[in-house]
Amino acid sequence: MSQPPRILLPETPVLVAALSAAAWLTTDGEIEEISLKTAARRIGKPPGPLLCHGPATARRIGIEPFPCFDILELFAFVRPAEFCVPTPRGLAEALDMAQPDDLADQAMSIRNAATSLLREAAERLTDRHDLATAQAMARGGWRWGPAILAALGGDVEEGTRPGAGLDVWRQLPEWQERAPPPPPGELPVKPAESRARLATLLGEASESRPSQSDYASSVTHAFNPRDEVDTPNFVLAEAGTGVGKTLGYIAPSSLWASRNEAPVWISTYTRNLQQQIDGELDRLFPDPDVKRNRVVVRKGRENYLCLLNFEEAVRGVAVRGGDAIALGLMARWAARTRSGDTSGGDFPAWLPDILGRRATSGLTDRRGECIYSACSHYSKCFIERNIRKARYADLVIANHALVMIQAARGMPDQGNRPTRFVFDEGHHVFDAADSAFSAHLTGLEGAELRRWLRGAESRRSTRSRGLKSRVEGLSGNDEATERLLAEINSAAASLPTEGWRNRITEGQPSGPAESFLCAARNIVYARVQHPDSPFNLEISTVEPPEELLAAAFELSEALAKLASPLKRLREQLMQRLDGDADKLETATRNRIEAIARSLKYRGEDMVEAWRFMLSSLGAETPPEFVDWFSVDRIDGRDTDVGMHRHWTDPTVPFAEAVLRPSHGALITSATLTDGSGDNEMDWGTAEARTGAIHLPNIAVRASVPSPFNYAAQNPGIRRERRPQG
Repeated sequence: MSQPPRILLPETPVLVAALSAAAWLTTDGEIEEISLKTAARRIGKPPGPLLCHGPATARRIGIEPFPCFDILELFAFVRPAEFCVPTPRGLAEALDMAQPDDLADQAMSIRNAATSLLREAAERLTDRHDLATAQAMARGGWRWGPAILAALGGDVEEGTRPGAGLDVWRQLPEWQERAPPPPPGELPVKPAESRARLATLLGEASESRPSQSDYASSVTHAFNPRDEVDTPNFVLAEAGTGVGKTLGYIAPSSLWASRNEAPVWISTYTRNLQQQIDGELDRLFPDPDVKRNRVVVRKGRENYLCLLNFEEAVRGVAVRGGDAIALGLMARWAARTRSGDTSGGDFPAWLPDILGRRATSGLTDRRGECIYSACSHYSKCFIERNIRKARYADLVIANHALVMIQAARGMPDQGNRPTRFVFDEGHHVFDAADSAFSAHLTGLEGAELRRWLRGAESRRSTRSRGLKSRVEGLSGNDEATERLLAEINSAAASLPTEGWRNRITEGQPSGPAESFLCAARNIVYARVQHPDSPFNLEISTVEPPEELLAAAFELSEALAKLASPLKRLREQLMQRLDGDADKLETATRNRIEAIARSLKYRGEDMVEAWRFMLSSLGAETPPEFVDWFSVDRIDGRDTDVGMHRHWTDPTVPFAEAVLRPSHGALITSATLTDGSGDNEMDWGTAEARTGAIHLPNIAVRASVPSPFNYAAQNPGIRRERRPQG
């Protein structure tokens, strides 16, 4: 039976630990400043103190994590998907409370914050899902359970099925397929228009910054219509620190996007800059509901909560009841998150530290796990929702790795290929391209491919579902498909399987792939100068021994047996796509296309790239590539072994896959050139690092100096010249 709401603050002391002392607020309101050793002795008494960030407090005191009432858990329940710095002062700021000064004030502030949050819960959390989630967490032993249930006017319901109240996927709305977006328009952005949009973004009260306006004007060439195929309007723009280049390129980007009804992709190298750009766009879209549809932050699939993984974790509550606490807070967040991104945005970064990664950020979509439209949550999937929103957005904030990988695979999740790109942190383009367009024949890559093909092969792993689950029902389940799947399953047995690291370390490999890895590891350890180094070990591939060549040949033959049925399965799926085009539902057609792309990438591109690498052993490596063997190590322990192939100049594939198909691209940075004093040489180096030299037209160069004289203010600071590449 429901009870009237009431505020039931836990009868427990409050603890705040600083670097050298702690504050202890008793239940009677007495405050003591005590030593960290004294705090450690008092903590052992149940039920545990009220504090802010239990693990951080334990680290300061120098003890293992201990039972406590962590107010951050209460904040995450009452205010999910809201930002809060995980400190007493940060909590006070988030709750619009007075800022505490000393440790005593911080202790009082934590207790007041707990009271405030419980009152807020009693007033605002009136939905039945709020109570159901709280009851599930209370059954899992959540220390805040009694207080929250008292505030919500509910009781713990015994005899309820495990996981009841955690099934957030039932609350989420479904995304709807829309008609493909029309082709982008070709209306240009003039320099004066870019300056005007920048002024609007800054507002009348902002300080005058002529260099920022000059920058916004100088980059508009990238937003003009191109005149020839594979000849984008390419701009290299260096803007010194303090110019304000973010708003400088947002101005023409947003103007072009709204005029031409197509997104501009803004790419960064770091997540921090993604978040910064997203924050700056509050100026353009102050209404959060409008911004939600006009601005999309895109990251790799591994950053987003997977609802199928979450559902499987909820099922596990029957065995691991304590998981209900973390899953309850994840459910609260998932119901209100803007995008489902667990690596930024509105996800509390401190939540995995408090509750563990396994039932929080560990529930993301890992490589090889997604089964796309075969998933029961496909129509509510955060990843798929973001992909579709990006097609109709004005601005897509992505990262270099995602842009390049999608380009290399043909932009599989876009309706129309984006025609305008802005690459901020442009000095990292070379490194990003080097990573995106390389090939790695290693134990981890081989084991991941085997997992993608065969699914889970041990009881400890249940989330990998295998190729059969992906294609089930797509080709009529005929005998030919079953034979191909059986052939693929058999051929995939040649790849590394669980325990491969131990076997190759002990010299007892199983199968062609592990035999090759074992031989590669042996030659690395034989030829490096310091085999006991705690760092990665690398050697060139010249003069490989006969044992290694024999293992490479055997592996190449095994990979050929794998590539053949993968290719035939893909052809079979494409035949159905062509033959039954008028009968297939949109979801089925999309699923076939997605599986066919994956089969091409893994079966025809990746596996054939591995065979090409193996064929080069004992012969000359093609001049456009560089090969080496490596043993990757962490703290002196082997983590991966294999052969690597990188482009000598990775901007070649970057220019071919990303720049040439685009209509306009801007690459910008505060340190795009070397600053050696030789202007022409510096710009030539920048063009080489960004791929401009591989385009048929000459890049437009723009340079806007910093409005601040940092060198004069800090005579000890000088700009180092970076080596090319």
